[in-house]
Amino acid sequence: MTDVLALATLVLWPIIPLFWILVHCATPFFRRIGRLTYIVFIAAWLPLAYLICSQRGFLLHYTIHFPHLVNIVGIFLLSLGTSLHVWTGKLLTFEGLVGLPEISERITGTLVTKGPFSVVRHPTYLAHTLMFSGVFLMTGVVAVGIIAVLDCVAVNIFIIPLEERELSERFGEDYKEYKRGVPRFFPSGPRQRTS
Repeated sequence: MTDVLALATLVLWPIIPLFWILVHCATPFFRRIGRLTYIVFIAAWLPLAYLICSQRGFLLHYTIHFPHLVNIVGIFLLSLGTSLHVWTGKLLTFEGLVGLPEISERITGTLVTKGPFSVVRHPTYLAHTLMFSGVFLMTGVVAVGIIAVLDCVAVNIFIIPLEERELSERFGEDYKEYKRGVPRFFPSGPRQRTS
């Protein structure tokens, strides 16, 4: 069962950077092609998924045998990340979660600032990091640990800056004000809002 969970994590992870980096780097192009974006994305992701599955023996071979307490922490992190992801998904709606506002001029979405979005600006990406870290601590699969680190780095260095540029263009001063009052990725203590 842990091998299936680890393999699913490895196969599904490229969806995040592949889709969001491509969409945010070439928003005008993807807005022109609209929902065909998903076909382009699937065509790019399927070969990666196949390659990962074909190399599963190698990818799942290297493991760290954690004590049971660490496995339990992993279950907690996976549960916490999954719950956070479900919560943010409900607030963003399906359209927001799959990036329709980024690829369609007809769907603008709304600026969500409540719930977990009042604690950090990107709780969905934080949820992914918690989930990937949890799977690593549960399974001990080194490749999943590498994915957890790569995800956190890719999200913070590439995806979030690109997404925030697009959100600033879409929501203007409202987003800039929100940005000033809420931390980016890691929760922090109360912040003073500026007027």
